Amino acid sequence: MGRQIRVRGGVLAVALVLGLSGCTGSTGGADGKPDGRPDGGATGGPSGKASAPAPATPAGGGKPAAGDVLPGMVTAAVARTRLAGLKVAKPGTMAGYSRDKFTHWAEQGDKCDTREVVLKRDGSRVTRDAECRAVSGSWKSLYDGSATADAGKLDIDHMVPLAEAWRSGAAGWDAARRKAFANDLTHPQLLAVSASSNRSKGDQSPDLWQPTDKSSWCQYGRAWTVVKSDYGLTITEPERAMLTTMIDTCGR
Repeated sequence: MGRQIRVRGGVLAVALVLGLSGCTGSTGGADGKPDGRPDGGATGGPSGKASAPAPATPAGGGKPAAGDVLPGMVTAAVARTRLAGLKVAKPGTMAGYSRDKFTHWAEQGDKCDTREVVLKRDGSRVTRDAECRAVSGSWKSLYDGSATADAGKLDIDHMVPLAEAWRSGAAGWDAARRKAFANDLTHPQLLAVSASSNRSKGDQSPDLWQPTDKSSWCQYGRAWTVVKSDYGLTITEPERAMLTTMIDTCGR
């Protein structure tokens, strides 16, 4: 987390509601966090089509399942099993970390980059200009429930922040895998949320930061667990405890 992004998107729209996580504002980084955090300081813009070896997609084929706003989600029961299987380890060092090692936003065709694809996916009645910039639509932020019709007020959040990924295993990845992780549209890794909630989250793990809208905890806990599981990332004991609490809000 912890990053800032360049706003390319638009303004004006109809007020509707989205489903789950989107993009960054004019001064945010890839996950819309300001500079100064370990994971901060990126700027938006295409940087080549992602072609790295991402893990197999859980289910959903890149589209959110009924009741979820993120793609590639699993049930609470499966999430609990995945969580139990994650390796527990202390956070690794940030030595050598740079957001530039996680190339984003990648080109996705038709003049669109990853950011614009997520804005379209997570919004309602979204229209684009000739350069693929969102110029109208409506979005609802999963983290705090806020609604907006201005794409410039949204950040694209990495569910598992880039810096957090680095500390839990990504330091050992090659450039292609990091690029795939930073632009992953099939796992529950990218979502459009309010800039304020995204920057509040920074690069913190669930034990240190939770969405203020507790109705989102079920999706948040499952999504975080899926990403860490599919990418073979480690967790800490406090992280596991909070993820258990979040997934338990899904019921049985």
